[in-house]
Amino acid sequence: MTNPRCDALVIFGATGDLAYKMIFPALQALTRHGRLEIPIVGVAKAGWDLEQLKARAKDSLEKNSQFDPAAFARLSARLQYIDGDYLDPETFVRLRKVLGSAAMPLYYLAIPPVMFITVAEGLAASGCAKGARVVVEKPFGHDLPSAQELNRKLHVYFPDEDIFRIDHFLGKEPVQNLIYFRFANPLIQAGWNNSAIDSVQITMAESFGVQGRGKFYDETGAIRDVVQNHLLQLIACLAMECPKEKGHESMRDERGRVLKSVRTLNPSDLVRGQFRGYRQEPGVAPDSQAETYAALRFYIDNPKWTGVPFYVRAGKCLPLTATEILVRFKKSPLAILDDSTMPQSNYYRFRLNPAVILALGANVKKPGGRMEGERIEMIARYQPPDEMEPYERLLGDAIDGDATLFAGEDSVEESWRIVDPVLKNPSSLYEYEPGAWGPREAEKLILEGNWHDPERTDASAQTNICS
Repeated sequence: MTNPRCDALVIFGATGDLAYKMIFPALQALTRHGRLEIPIVGVAKAGWDLEQLKARAKDSLEKNSQFDPAAFARLSARLQYIDGDYLDPETFVRLRKVLGSAAMPLYYLAIPPVMFITVAEGLAASGCAKGARVVVEKPFGHDLPSAQELNRKLHVYFPDEDIFRIDHFLGKEPVQNLIYFRFANPLIQAGWNNSAIDSVQITMAESFGVQGRGKFYDETGAIRDVVQNHLLQLIACLAMECPKEKGHESMRDERGRVLKSVRTLNPSDLVRGQFRGYRQEPGVAPDSQAETYAALRFYIDNPKWTGVPFYVRAGKCLPLTATEILVRFKKSPLAILDDSTMPQSNYYRFRLNPAVILALGANVKKPGGRMEGERIEMIARYQPPDEMEPYERLLGDAIDGDATLFAGEDSVEESWRIVDPVLKNPSSLYEYEPGAWGPREAEKLILEGNWHDPERTDASAQTNICS
């Protein structure tokens, strides 16, 4: 059954940083592709008028996207603006009038999480919530109890099927490519389990620091910022079963089922780090205990993945910016092979950004009379010319009522359940130098081998085996 499309889009926080960097570029892209032909209402308390919002949108597109004059003209013609306080009921009365006959608006809450319920209450009191959908940004809660409470309060005004909890990682084209690669190739599926796979590593490295967001980051830390949401969702995408049915419920259920099986963390599963100089950042406490680096070891307690460690690390001020997955397979020596010369086990390597790379590490025979091996890596690079950005995909899906790529209530709460113990009783904090791969103590987390460090890539230097 096809869900009805929303007939209006309302952006709370239309003058803010998220709208400037992500939402306006997504709106232009949707307009250019013919997917956005509904009224767009910006709401904020900035003392602005409509012309100022349009100027802000144009500046956003010139700075953060490829400005398209024709698409912007169509987008600009649909823009409306309400300047008002979210605590003032009159703001929502005015919104109801501006929406006119719209029966299924989509509300995008690009605002601080502390204001989610205030806005939901205002929408309900003015009659704006009836028949509507709502998109909420991360962080969805600060821990498990706060996430449960936020879910409970939102459900007073919106049924769960109309709450879209956005995690832009799920909207990334490379992540969709990873899922497709898994399920579209029987060769891959046959060995995607604990009988063949030895370990999985995920590295989300950023070469930059907190970039002026010191106060926010000091209250958040790396685990809350990217592990609890992005990286646990990525584990779910790697480990989930193929959905048996089409539709967003089946896909979300499979991701949620994996997260229900992830073992709750204990202190021995975590190493925290903080780069030297972090405490001198504006907004950061001089004695801050916030981690800018986290290395974690996860286990999935189900028949398919029992015994396979999933190693995850994320950090700032690391040697480069990249997100990479390494799936390492078990060694299977045979009698005819000289095991002492077999370089190592096979692996799949997925580079999710900045370029999309799929690599296969394989062993081949060296020339000569003996059955001796050497390692080769076969690389495929895929970078479509007009790749859909995550916010374009997710905003379009929310308008269409497709929640496939949004986190479900159970997934959010299970993710908090997994990390809550180490957040409430944080382990020691180790300092590391900017430009290093985190503190040395993280090496002890790996039970076999070492961390795989992503390398810098030069598109012109890569060998394209296939594309």
